Amino acid sequence: MSKRFTEIDEEFICHHCGKHVSALGYSCRNHCPYCLHSKHVDINPGDRQEECHGDLVPIAVELDSKKGYVIVFRCKKCGAIRRNKAANDDNIDLIIKLTVNGQSEKL
Repeated sequence: MSKRFTEIDEEFICHHCGKHVSALGYSCRNHCPYCLHSKHVDINPGDRQEECHGDLVPIAVELDSKKGYVIVFRCKKCGAIRRNKAANDDNIDLIIKLTVNGQSEKL
């Protein structure tokens, strides 16, 4: 199965921190910019075909020469690892904490 990117840029209420998250406006919003948590809903980016729906917890940040900061997530329900490019309005303090500690289980 080839990977596809389905652009869905919609607002939502974060299931982890409860804050209202606005649409990104220049790409797809996949995680909360306040707490960095996401929801395991995609098999391929934007397809909303994943049945797990577990909490994707930010566990680390990688630096990609083309994408910049990439947040690494682990699903609390199934253990899957997912990655997503950080957005311009993401909480930079949490991103820095992830780069220093490499863990955010307490976030």
